[in-house]
Amino acid sequence: MDKFVINIGRQLGSGGKAVGELLACRLGIRMYDKQLIALAADQSGIRPEHFEKADEKESRGMLSSLVYYLRAPFCGDNATVANVLSNDALFKIQSDVIRDLAARESCIFVGRCADYILRDHPRAVNVFISADEEDRIERLCRLHGITPEEARTRMRRTDASRADYYNYYSSRTWGEAATYHLCVNSSTLGGEEGTADFILEFASRKLKTRF
Repeated sequence: MDKFVINIGRQLGSGGKAVGELLACRLGIRMYDKQLIALAADQSGIRPEHFEKADEKESRGMLSSLVYYLRAPFCGDNATVANVLSNDALFKIQSDVIRDLAARESCIFVGRCADYILRDHPRAVNVFISADEEDRIERLCRLHGITPEEARTRMRRTDASRADYYNYYSSRTWGEAATYHLCVNSSTLGGEEGTADFILEFASRKLKTRF
């Protein structure tokens, strides 16, 4: 079977990661999310915490990078080359890791602008998962032990950060239907299991492959 990739964009609390895990299990392939940080760090020799700070955040810009560069000689033991790398450079390293993985195996990527990075991949399925606000809040409260108000704040901040990151690097619009092959509401589809079923059926049709 020809290699394929499923790229998942998601609102915080929509169950996107869990859906990715279900799809990976059913298809017998790997899902990459935070694992990309460790892989990028290993490939580049840069400490993982630098990728974590830049994870799904847009570039801090030339001025801020210059400030980091000027401060670096005075930062003591923390003055590594990674201190002056812009988020753009870290994005480039992570992009190379994503392209390398997609060339070697069928897999699922969650976030990290993977659909744009793999825009020339001949067998890619790009999906965006949203959910009703009450379901997102309930899921976040259950998973993280936070209050509904804390969940709302986290949703607002994280979604804004993801949108800024995606829009900056792709020059597309995060969450907009025209950006993806398929946009789904996990609340409408009955949660994570139903959403995984729907995406799998769509992927089978798009890739003309029986899973």
